[in-house]
Amino acid sequence: MLDFPAPSPTDHRVRDPDRPDPDRRAADTDSPPPARQARRGHGSVTLRDVALAAGVTAITVSRYLREPQVVAGETAERIRLALAETGYVPNKQAGGLASGVSNIVAALLPNLANSIFAETAQGLSDTLQAAGCELLITSTGYSLEREEEQVRALLGWRPGGIIVTGRRHSPATRALLEGARRAGTPVIEVWDYQAGPTRGAARSFTQVGFSHEVVGRAMADHLLQAGHRRLAYVDSGIAEDYRAHERGLAFAARAQEAGAGVTHLAAPKGDPFDAGRHMLQAMLDAPARQRVTAAAFANDHLACGALLEAGAQSVAVPKRLALLGFGDFSIARQLRPSLSSVALPRYEIGVTAAQALLRQRAGDDSPGHQALPWQLMARQSTGGG
Repeated sequence: MLDFPAPSPTDHRVRDPDRPDPDRRAADTDSPPPARQARRGHGSVTLRDVALAAGVTAITVSRYLREPQVVAGETAERIRLALAETGYVPNKQAGGLASGVSNIVAALLPNLANSIFAETAQGLSDTLQAAGCELLITSTGYSLEREEEQVRALLGWRPGGIIVTGRRHSPATRALLEGARRAGTPVIEVWDYQAGPTRGAARSFTQVGFSHEVVGRAMADHLLQAGHRRLAYVDSGIAEDYRAHERGLAFAARAQEAGAGVTHLAAPKGDPFDAGRHMLQAMLDAPARQRVTAAAFANDHLACGALLEAGAQSVAVPKRLALLGFGDFSIARQLRPSLSSVALPRYEIGVTAAQALLRQRAGDDSPGHQALPWQLMARQSTGGG
């Protein structure tokens, strides 16, 4: 309990925080209302309770919550302590309804257990929070149907922006997102970038990411340049992991253009390390004429599983079988032999997408499409490093 001297009885009124302050200059130094114990019990703590505990007016508390830098230091400290004591939580939903603008940004990511998307979420959160926005994250599990349900539910809360993963959505989801964009809600697609028109029409939403087709072709080129002529692409076992499938199709197309043989394999569902071990065994057990000398994987987890199994079976990597991952997780650099992989701008995708969204919230109507750089890291598993 903060104990401040009570003012005269004629000076204890609390102004309506939603009405203009007639004397802004004096708001931080005016005589405070009588201090009293903040209300307890089942009722919600109000702005008035905080003002009484801090010994200031409610308009000063309201100003502190909006623009803390304009409140005098000693007064700001009293309000901060009163907020902590009373447990007051601003009603952001009511504020959003009043202003017509929500500070909640919704992001739909395929998988929250995978650090490849967790770092993007961190980039989003860091950038949005610094601008006074908060991030709400949901996981689609790579399901287009689930994405549709989540977009429909989230739009009911009138978010200040929507961030979705990839450019492929169900027709209903696309219609919902188009409607939100026309109503003024920024929509950003992350982890994907396609130059030029999409299916005969201009891109509807801002894209921040990279071309999976370009990456897939570069992965094939890396193995071809190392002298391999019998290649394999081990694809994700998740049917709706379209970005992995797109890399695989581009990988196969590039290998065929170069006259090399290529096998497209689908990893089983389940633990990706176990799936990678299984796929290595399948490649080793293939008939001699179908045996490959180099394999690219949809992600590092699959590739690491294969590399660990190669070590357990004393399979020479890369002499007998070269292995190439995607994602460049920390473990790729720690294994022996070290795993070649594609390093991605995971955190930068989040930062850049958030910046694009904030610009659109501020009235910038430019598309803001951004292709971010990636790098193929040649290490021991493909003969580099």
